[in-house]
Amino acid sequence: MGFKCLSCKKIIEKLDNRIRCPYCGYRIFLKQRPVTVKRVQAK
Repeated sequence: MGFKCLSCKKIIEKLDNRIRCPYCGYRIFLKQRPVTVKRVQAK
């Protein structure tokens, strides 16, 4: 699971103590969600 930079849209796997994008220096990220879909059967 990684993080996606909101500015340059690149995916960063691991962040250091300083939370900055290594490509553009932006500080706001989105946490990537897993691809699997959970289905729950209604009763």
